[in-house]
Amino acid sequence: QVQLVESGGGLVQAGGSLRLSCAASGRTFSNYAMGWFRQAPGKERECVAAISRYGSTYYADSVKGRFTISRDSAKNTMYLQMYSLKPEDTAVYYCAADRSLRVAAAASESEYDYWGQGTQVTVSS
Repeated sequence: QVQLVESGGGLVQAGGSLRLSCAASGRTFSNYAMGWFRQAPGKERECVAAISRYGSTYYADSVKGRFTISRDSAKNTMYLQMYSLKPEDTAVYYCAADRSLRVAAAASESEYDYWGQGTQVTVSS
């Protein structure tokens, strides 16, 4: 069992930056692919970034060049650095863990087994 706890959300003006963190419990964090998802009101949850256990990454087109996903296995923590934030980035952001040992990071939420409770990111115009 893995527990995930997100932090770092908040209110920021358009053009600003935030860094989200996802702290994971358990000794097998380094074996899991990890992902950041978001869900805006009235919209489906979508993957914005994912990172495999080997460090390969995936980004949604809407965040490429603005968001950076990373992980620190020594700290059992994953990060999402967000720059040049836009009002359309406003959403609840969730981190997720995939225990399947797949090589590449998955972008589909159905591939993830553990989820955090979410952290709100609000970008004002």
